[in-house]
Amino acid sequence: MLVLGIETSCDETGVALYCNQRGLLAHRLYSQIDMHAQYGGVVPELASRDHIRKTLPLIQQTLKDCGHTLQQLEGIAYTAGPGLMGALMVGACLAKSLAAALEIPTLGIHHMEGHLLAPLLEDEQPECPFVALLVSGGHTQLINVKAIGQYELLGESLDDAAGEAFDKAAKMMGLPYPGGPTLAKLAEQGQPGRYQFPRPMVDRPGLDFSFSGLKTYTRNTIEAARIQAGDLPLDLQTKADISLAFEQAVVSTLSIKCKRALEQTQCKRLIIAGGVSANRALREALKQMTKQLNAKVYYAKPEFCTDNGAMIALTGALRMQAGQIDQGPLSLRPRWPMEQLPAL
Repeated sequence: MLVLGIETSCDETGVALYCNQRGLLAHRLYSQIDMHAQYGGVVPELASRDHIRKTLPLIQQTLKDCGHTLQQLEGIAYTAGPGLMGALMVGACLAKSLAAALEIPTLGIHHMEGHLLAPLLEDEQPECPFVALLVSGGHTQLINVKAIGQYELLGESLDDAAGEAFDKAAKMMGLPYPGGPTLAKLAEQGQPGRYQFPRPMVDRPGLDFSFSGLKTYTRNTIEAARIQAGDLPLDLQTKADISLAFEQAVVSTLSIKCKRALEQTQCKRLIIAGGVSANRALREALKQMTKQLNAKVYYAKPEFCTDNGAMIALTGALRMQAGQIDQGPLSLRPRWPMEQLPAL
């Protein structure tokens, strides 16, 4: 089945073509980072307007890349949530319009399920059951994946998501937008041991996360460093050292909770997905942790960790092949618990 995937949940326009028999054929991505950088964050109205300008040209370019036409499509998958309502509406309406003209089915896809299944785009694919760590700017969740579409929430962040905490910590130090990747890059220059940050909620049972306290600790550390420097701006090395301590705290916390989840479920396979899964320190920590448990960790290429059309096309192809298509009027869900998804 040849499926077009459209991703417009936030500030990146992603388009891809996926075939159940041949795999990923082509994908294109347009990022709005430069536009939103001047505001220090995503402006929903501007994001929606930019999706309107970019989505159709990206579809045309993606089809051209692999030598296919609209008439060859057998289905269109689009992100139906979670996400910004206006941005979701752009992709969904375009998908519905194209599908109506081509007389083919559509299917609204859960954005986080797309992330969860993104490692299936790789040559080495994990088999169910497995534990998934979904870690991004908006979500930090541990999920027991018994089969595709059968999801049990094991734990989640009670406040800030890990990616959100990265971005806020970066903003406190005056790092440029987007802050999270910038902080992670700067952490590579950090001096280990200069600062020690707490690992939140690891001294109590359970699999939930909390990063708001770590954010406060970071702010206090920055203020103390400024006072020590005579109220001068932080020098680059101090920023690097704080970045490293912050990253180590987040990575260690995620690793400890993932280990607990694997032991609790007795799974030997761990998937990490979402934007933060591209973090090299996190990948290395989870690689070492799973090795100790005689388990294995899987993740997608960095280009498929952030929002992209390939994960939507893949998820749509899997569900459409199982006979699932849209029924009734358009339904978008800015908030959407993944446990409510139907099984394949």
